[in-house]
Amino acid sequence: MNKKALVVISFGTTYPDAMAAIEKIEQRLHNAMPDYDLFRAFTSGMVIRKLQKAQGIAVESPEQLLIRLAEQGYDEIVCQSTHVINGVEYDKMCYQISGQAHKFTSVKLGKPLLSDVQDYIDCCALLMKEVPALGNDEALVLMGHGTDHFANGAYSQLENTFRSLGYERVYVGTVEGFPNLDYVLGRLDKHEIKKVVLMPFMIVAGDHAQNDMAGDDEDSWKMILEQKGYQTQILLQGLGSLDGIGNLFAEHLKKAEEL
Repeated sequence: MNKKALVVISFGTTYPDAMAAIEKIEQRLHNAMPDYDLFRAFTSGMVIRKLQKAQGIAVESPEQLLIRLAEQGYDEIVCQSTHVINGVEYDKMCYQISGQAHKFTSVKLGKPLLSDVQDYIDCCALLMKEVPALGNDEALVLMGHGTDHFANGAYSQLENTFRSLGYERVYVGTVEGFPNLDYVLGRLDKHEIKKVVLMPFMIVAGDHAQNDMAGDDEDSWKMILEQKGYQTQILLQGLGSLDGIGNLFAEHLKKAEEL
């Protein structure tokens, strides 16, 4: 009898509360493939080291986990990424999986959250069901991670998708890429916005969401907006906490492709 493993691969988090978002996705995916044994891997070496040192929690990288699964006699592997875009972390994950694929009879991989046009449309629709209705002088600002990888263009496409669906006061910024907060501020000023609802466009509401977005330091997005006269409202929840996001990943899992 074949030994089959479902490997759910995330960037990772050191925040216990935020971890619930990853666990929710993992459970949704396992429900879709109940005859597979569920395993977890993180792509962030920093997160893996911090978890081990500070909390005594051991999480393997995709490479480490696949080596162990091969040693344990697994021969059919299905991997599902929970990354938002196919950026640096996703590329690193693919490299690690490809390097171990020869040890198994079958290795399949499901794509990240934003992989085709319909993914953008579905994500926009899901988010707008979760946020409070916006008044004429109110805006929703989503904080994405951002990257110097060419996949960073996904964030601009996301904002354009909101526009195409009729949401004129939804803006997307990133911590480490473009569009940045300065870009968002220019748009807010142009449209005479008075109140801003801040929400992370990240799988978990971890360090970036809790500190860079919603923190009390003067350089957080919340404090910068308030210093400029905007009222703020914080929605501190990761995308993974939304039922619909887990369903989108489950659809990607169904379409997982052989490496």
